[in-house]
Amino acid sequence: MAAGHAHKLYRHGHSAVHALPPHCKLVAVLGFVVVVVATPREAVWAFALYAVLLAGVAAAARVPAGFLLRRLLIEVPFVLFAVLMPFVAQGERVEVLGLSLSVSGLWGAWNVLAKGTLGVAASVLLAATTELRELLLGLQRLKLPPLLVQIASFMIRYGDVITDELRRMSVARRSRGFEARGPRHWGVLAKTAGALFIRSYERGERVHLAMLSRGYAGTMPVIDEVTASRTQWAHAAALPVTALAVCLMGWML
Repeated sequence: MAAGHAHKLYRHGHSAVHALPPHCKLVAVLGFVVVVVATPREAVWAFALYAVLLAGVAAAARVPAGFLLRRLLIEVPFVLFAVLMPFVAQGERVEVLGLSLSVSGLWGAWNVLAKGTLGVAASVLLAATTELRELLLGLQRLKLPPLLVQIASFMIRYGDVITDELRRMSVARRSRGFEARGPRHWGVLAKTAGALFIRSYERGERVHLAMLSRGYAGTMPVIDEVTASRTQWAHAAALPVTALAVCLMGWML
């Protein structure tokens, strides 16, 4: 099984975080996110400690803060949604800088921002320290349905191929003087989408036949089996276990 190339989120390195087996990191991130979601929103200090934990992981992985912050921009739509919540939510109101805001909306916005940002940051750190091929091997090691793992593998492998095909079609249109400027050009764009779908479907058929001719029987061969020692599991568990301790303190306080 192979993804073919490194993805843009991955940052090559030789840190202890990079060296951890992928399935260990997947379980650690999942456990951390579950703990963060389970933390009461009123425990503001707990979320600050979670951020410190992730900062420690980023430092250990030698992932620069700028690299991490740039990739957190993916959550901007959720930030915009959170900003609107204090204005549209019902219930008790409070004046902030002359604006009438909902108390429950403010707490809801904080809940979305804090938990969403921490979850995205943990995911970005996972992607920055683990190659796509290793992630797929980790998912397979965790006994996820093989069909889902194969679909993800093909999606990753051929996503760039389809994107390049679309780019070449766009260049061909522009070289012939076409520029989409309004609804009257939507027909041409629809034909482009149809042609892209047909080409992708035909490519999929050719790839499938090529795989069958090489002995494909429904499962992808695993060339290198990834295993983890107890020490590696213990290192990976440090993040979610520490976060769990903080969460329990948040509930008790």
